[in-house]
Amino acid sequence: MAIVLRAALVLLVWGLAVAGCGSAGSARSGHPGVSEAYDYQSPPPVRSAAGADAGDVRLLVRSLLAGSLDGDALARVARSGDVGQAWLLGDLLRFVQDEGDESALVEAFARLTGRDPRPNPASDASSWRSVTNHLIAWDLPAPPGYVALKEMLFTAIEPGWRAFFADRDADIDWRLVSWGGVPIDARPAGATAPCPRGCIPALDDPKLTSARDGDWYDDDAIVFGVVVGGEAVAFPRNIMEVHEMVNVTIGGRRLGIPYCTLCASAQAYFTDRLPGGRPAAVLRTSGLLSRSNKVMYELRTRSVLDTFTGRALSGPLHDAGITLEQTSVVASSWGAWKRAHPRTRIVARDGGIGRDYPADPLRGRDDDGPIFPIGPADPRLPVRERVIGVIARDGTAVAFSSDQARAALADGGRVALRGVRLLADGSGLRAVDHSGRALVAHEAFWFAWSQFHSKTAVWKP
Repeated sequence: MAIVLRAALVLLVWGLAVAGCGSAGSARSGHPGVSEAYDYQSPPPVRSAAGADAGDVRLLVRSLLAGSLDGDALARVARSGDVGQAWLLGDLLRFVQDEGDESALVEAFARLTGRDPRPNPASDASSWRSVTNHLIAWDLPAPPGYVALKEMLFTAIEPGWRAFFADRDADIDWRLVSWGGVPIDARPAGATAPCPRGCIPALDDPKLTSARDGDWYDDDAIVFGVVVGGEAVAFPRNIMEVHEMVNVTIGGRRLGIPYCTLCASAQAYFTDRLPGGRPAAVLRTSGLLSRSNKVMYELRTRSVLDTFTGRALSGPLHDAGITLEQTSVVASSWGAWKRAHPRTRIVARDGGIGRDYPADPLRGRDDDGPIFPIGPADPRLPVRERVIGVIARDGTAVAFSSDQARAALADGGRVALRGVRLLADGSGLRAVDHSGRALVAHEAFWFAWSQFHSKTAVWKP
């Protein structure tokens, strides 16, 4: 039954493989023209009456997998008043291929919830994005059986996700999980060949060269700099935009470095010295997203980890209560980074795997704002403002506008808030506490940092 939909999507998967996390539309792509002030209205009331017929709900999923939605079943669900089923309608919109079915799902969503999602500016590019933005804003409870139905739908596209659904004690909020447009990277550790169906391939143990041998990379281009044990390594952004994950040893420590292109966020996690004598974790990209943030997982245990916090959400690593320790990542121009760290190494031009990397793989894909659902945006800063995010010693989340902080430091000012102080490093920024001890910091778009740290303090120049 799933063969029809999988065949229809295979060309989409191949077309998105090089472009990072892929298209954000249900059957088309494009930018939404994000409106941070959009009013999502009050949530529809959750009634205690009998829910939608379980047979009708299953029939909706099965009919989509067979190639065409069952209109009668959709109409009955829309009349049921079971507003939690709107989450399933949103999931179906992500995979629907027929414009008539897409319109029918939007009409059903409007009837079921009493709210029309079409005035949302995101609707111009994607009905699915608009519907999901509303659902995130409303935070409706998922209906009984929702995860099982989502598993039926999602694993028809990518069987490799079954392990994530299998852990019924997982802390994954499946309501927020969406498809990023590509399949899972399940290649073994050290693999260099691309995925047969076009995943986002992690780069394991890339070749590192001296700064002098890195003259192929433009001095004004961005690198993500990591320093561990006195050893500095620079990861060119154009290479990270292709791989989005690197597993590497720096300063005698094993690290996994995910880069969420959609969030403009590179982070570095120590993946060794895990409790119980476990081997070092091998991080991979799942092909799934949560509020426009990549969902990463550990290859050997199939444990999902929160990419923004490093906390294991499912699988054996979750059972062990593991949260990976972070270290800072500095986003700097290559020229400034190598002046600040003359002995730095840089990933080789071909990654050590004989690959050619375009200078701008994404070609401005994210220039007009988030292309996947994020729900309502925190209005304190523009959604795409780049911020340095830091967790202070007392646990307080603090955000600094990157551009404003750099300007203040260039003018001789002091940039500090809640026990966190920023210092220049190359053309980037790193954080210390009041005594000068290093704090973990990384850069990200404001919408990403603020949705994971909703109570974050914001520095004002």
